[in-house]
Order: sequence, then C-alpha cells, then structure tokens
Amino acid sequence: MQRSTKIVATLGPSSSDAATLERMFLAGVDVVRLNFSHGSAEDHFKRAELVRETCRKVDRAVGIMADLQGPKIRVGKFKDGKVDLKAGAAFVLDAALEEPGDAGRVGLDYKDLPRDVKPGDVLLLDDGKIVLDVAAVRGAQIHTVTRHGGWLSNNKGINRQGGGLTAPALTPKDIDDIRHAAKMKVDYLAVSFPKSGADMYMARELLRAAGGTAMLIAKIERAEAIPALADIMHACDGIMVARGDLAVEVGDAAVPALQKRMIRQARELNKLTITATQMMESMISSPVPTRAEVSDVANAVLDGTDAVMLSAESASGMYPVETIMSMNRICIEAEKTQPLTLESEFLNRVFTRVDQSIAMAALFTAYHLKVKAIASLTESGSTALWMSRLNCGVPIYALTALTETRYRCTLFRDVYPLIVKYVGHDREELLAEAEAVLVRNGVVKAGDIIVLTIGEPIGKAGGTNTMKIVKVGEASR
Repeated sequence: MQRSTKIVATLGPSSSDAATLERMFLAGVDVVRLNFSHGSAEDHFKRAELVRETCRKVDRAVGIMADLQGPKIRVGKFKDGKVDLKAGAAFVLDAALEEPGDAGRVGLDYKDLPRDVKPGDVLLLDDGKIVLDVAAVRGAQIHTVTRHGGWLSNNKGINRQGGGLTAPALTPKDIDDIRHAAKMKVDYLAVSFPKSGADMYMARELLRAAGGTAMLIAKIERAEAIPALADIMHACDGIMVARGDLAVEVGDAAVPALQKRMIRQARELNKLTITATQMMESMISSPVPTRAEVSDVANAVLDGTDAVMLSAESASGMYPVETIMSMNRICIEAEKTQPLTLESEFLNRVFTRVDQSIAMAALFTAYHLKVKAIASLTESGSTALWMSRLNCGVPIYALTALTETRYRCTLFRDVYPLIVKYVGHDREELLAEAEAVLVRNGVVKAGDIIVLTIGEPIGKAGGTNTMKIVKVGEASR
C-alpha cells in the first residue's frame, strides 16, 4: 500500500555509508536532512553526492533538505566537562568569562544575553532540565538561583521562558551555509528560529543571490513566532513544527494544540508541514517504539502533516533502518482511517487563478468518479502542491520532465513524482507518454480511469489550464 505521509530522516554517523543509505531508501525515506549544526561543509557535500548516487542506484527520488544551525544561545565549557547544580544554589552566567567554568559560574556563547534578561525572568537550560531564576543582572553577569538542578555539561542550550531573546535568525555561519546549500543544489532549506516573515524573506534573497532554487521551510521554535505565524507562512514554502525548543519556550502542554493549529493553517495557505522532534526517540537504542511514540506519529498523520521527521533516531541511533520501517508502518495504518472531507473543505474556498481552479476541479472529479489516479503534468510542481492540500482519497502523480521538480515534489503529501521523457510540444503525444509512464510504473492498467491536468502552451510554468478524463488504453472522452 502506498504511503501518503512522507518520511524525513536526518543523516549522521549511523546513516552515512552507502549500504545503510540504500537500505534506508528502500525502507521508505522520502527526504534526507543535512543538519548544518554538525559537521563541515565538505562532509555535507559528500553526503549530498552519496544521496544522489543512491537515488540513481535504487531508482527513487529522495529530496535533500539543508537545515541551518541558527543562533547558538548556549553556555560555554566547564573545567571538568560538567557540573552538578544543586537546588537553591547561586549560579552566574558570565558573558565576559573566557576561561572554562565551574560550579559557581560559566561563560556564554551568546554575549548579548545579559541585555535580554531582567530580574524575575526564568532561564531554561538543556531543554528545560535545568531551571534558573534570574535574581540580578550586573554588567555582563546574570546572577541566578537554581530552582531545578542537575548535571549541566558543556555547550547546553539556553531558552527564556516565554521567549524574547533578540538573537538574529541568520548568523554569519548561516549566511555562509546558505551559499554552500545553493552549490549543493538542495531541494529544501530549513531556517532555524525565524521570528517574522522578514527573516524568511532575507533567507530567500540570500539563497537566490547564490543561485539556489530550494523551497524554504521555516522552523517554528520561538514563542515570538506564534503570533507572527501568518506573516512567516506567507514568506516561506512550508513550516516545521519544531517541538523541542518550542515546548521549552511556551510550555510542553501548549504544543499539541499548537501543532494542530499550525498544520491546519499551513494547509489552508497551501504551505507544506513537517512535524519533528522526538517522534521515535526511544528507537535511538531500542528496536521497537513505545506505544506513546506510535500514537504521536499517528496523530501527526491524522492532523494532516505532509511529513514526519527523524533526528537522532536516524543520525546517531542504533536502528536507523528499523526506525524508518516502523514509521512507515504507523503512517500507513493511520492513513486508513483518514476521513474524507473534500466537499465541506470546498465550501469556504475561493479560486482566483485558472491553474488553481483546474487543480480543484481535478480533485472534485477524481473524488466523485472514484478514478484510479490523478496525473498532473507539471513544470514547477505547483498544481500538484495545490491538489495535495485537500484529501480526496486518490493518489496524485506529478509527471515532469525536470529533475529539479521531481525532487521538489518528494515532500508533498499524497504526491508521487515521476519523470516524463518528452521534450516536444504536441499535446496528444505528451498525454500518450504520460499514460505510458503510469502504466510502466504499475500505477494503472488498461480500462482504468484517470484525471489528467496539463498546461498549454506546453512547457510553460504556471500555465495549467486543461483537465481531461481518460480511460487508459482507449480514446479520450
């Protein structure tokens, strides 16, 4: 059975050799994530080339997403690598400290933190495991009292409860990495910690100036991003519900409802969604997931997410292939119970473009005729994306002559990209070739009914203006 929801897997030490990568692709990975927080540009170039080679070997399109590090708001290093903070003990975060820290104080990577906090603020370290109450700010020093203690080790992250840290979304390292991503010809670029649409516009300008054409994903992980969601979504191509940092800033109990709201809002705005963080966390060291993880993945599928993402599970875990197989199985089972609400979703939609109207007409026709497949002959992938925003229960095949578009469509829910090797301008010949591609790939057989969408003149992006109902192997009607 085909899987509608896509799987994103982060590459790392456990998943960077050719044999493991091939097994991961065959297990069902749709997009790989290169985490620019770790490794050198050279490492990522090598991994990207290996991904493309493996795609050719197994004859599968697997997209590449580069994920920028974003601002490092972290403590510095300790003399002994870590300290044990006791509840009630004083602890100083010192932006001026250059030497390694101890149980009384530690340096900061982010030197402007003292300007961002005030007495009464709550600082959360190491994803909220350590809680510090700010008692005073004196110059470069933040004097705190430990509320919840524990072991604090080198370079752990810092969040302020409720958000409000002013670090820019794009650091000098990120700007360099955008250039590297453009050279690598990645399909997606994920921007960490955006606070507004302006952050995403800047990333897009830098990417385009470097010659990149990737789709932009905004990682929603700051409290400030929530009231600015619409602004951010209008400036990007999709969002990642990055539940780790977001939960620390807004509180873990608020995240499930936010996840549902963000996915719904993104689909209404024709944007992509990726649900991430700790989805199969226990499988870093276990060959089977917990029941809670199974429910978490299934609920993200039922929310309508385009993709579910693996981080450490596939990057450094012991069972990267088994984790993908488990995730694949969970997604397929959840999709069997997905309700079809196409007609009610049509009621509140207004279509102002011809190509968008054709996409919606194809969905409506496919739903009522119970056709075998929808085939979208597409230059840019836009028509397939629009159709994938509503669930009509019929698989959508993005047929394109452009390799770039084929890889771009790997993240679209319900969409399966295929290459059409036709470069002419005859409409009937192109339709016949499209039908032949679907037959060759085992999608349809003689007698099946399919809905085709196409743009004329042929070869012009954004020009879908025709829908055709075809019985495979017979004259069109």
